[in-house]
Amino acid sequence: MLAAPLVLSALGEAVAKRNPWLILIALGLAVPIVVRRTHPVGAFSTALLAGAAQVIIGGPPMAADLAILILLYTVAAYTTRRISVAGLAVCLYGALVETLRLHANTGPLFVVNPSVFIYLVFAAPTLIAWVLGDSTRYRRAYYLNLEERAARLERERDAHAQIAAAAERARIARELHDVVAHNVSVMVVQADGAAYALDADPDRTRDALAAISATGRQALTEMRALLGVLRRGDSPPSDTSPEASPSDALPPAALAPLPGLGQLSELLDQTRAAGLEVTYLVEGTPQPLAAGTALTVYRIVQESLTNTRKHAGPLATASVALRYTADAIEVAVTDDGIGAAAPCDGAGHGLTGMTERAVMYGGSVQAGPRPEGGFLVTATLPITPVHAGAA
Repeated sequence: MLAAPLVLSALGEAVAKRNPWLILIALGLAVPIVVRRTHPVGAFSTALLAGAAQVIIGGPPMAADLAILILLYTVAAYTTRRISVAGLAVCLYGALVETLRLHANTGPLFVVNPSVFIYLVFAAPTLIAWVLGDSTRYRRAYYLNLEERAARLERERDAHAQIAAAAERARIARELHDVVAHNVSVMVVQADGAAYALDADPDRTRDALAAISATGRQALTEMRALLGVLRRGDSPPSDTSPEASPSDALPPAALAPLPGLGQLSELLDQTRAAGLEVTYLVEGTPQPLAAGTALTVYRIVQESLTNTRKHAGPLATASVALRYTADAIEVAVTDDGIGAAAPCDGAGHGLTGMTERAVMYGGSVQAGPRPEGGFLVTATLPITPVHAGAA
């Protein structure tokens, strides 16, 4: 598109003057424009040689000379500054040579400093073309740097999300081990003891106890396999000897008793001490919960109040409600803060952890802004029948 009009105009001038050399020079100036993006330095060098030939044979200025400006812009926009500055110097030198040649043939048309005027006519467009090309190269490099930075930040965000998810899954694995493995182990031990203690009972009783023992061992094996999936990628403990207890590698916080509904009052007191006003309401008849279900309720309330302190604002208040039904427990944590309108500073790992905990025990979690303002987290967990002495 750029080369065609320059070639046609230059050929028209060359044919009009019946000079075959001007035809070759016009082609040498205009045709390199076609490949200026893929070969900027080669196209610019070819046009410079054609321009030098034009000066040597004394050819007049042509429309095809504009190709030098186009190619200089291309060199400044698509190559390094060192190359573009060299190209600018060559063009300014060529403008000086052409000025001296034309000034030698000028008559009394120019009264004051004709050479300076002619040089400015050639040099000014050259400088403008180089400045435009150099600014284009700078803007392109700036935008490319922004794109690379955004891609790097996105990769880092994904890596942080994976690390946070792995840490949450590892914590769930530890708590699942403490809640389930101990009870299953006790069941196996009690079933084996009953099998030896009840030798005088009918065979059917012994067979039933043997079935309980086998079922407990199978459940323990499956639970350990599940823990292996959840803990995949964790670093192994430093002491791998058979005599080392699994609790030896755990930090002191992991050895503390696991919280449940009995510790909700302490959690609410801690929250109030931190400056957040919280109300607590229990509806229905409280029923005994499995240890894992109680722990899940505690963690959902804990994470919801943590999010309220972080995002709801300094004047917000919160409420925690537990409602017991015949076969489920419903948890609702609400606040009247600005958390729904505040920008989120994370990737929602807390909500993901709550959902994973609830799904593990057959429940569900919903979270979102309330129409009247504030935020609402609701969870529903089925009540698993628990023996009175299981705690």
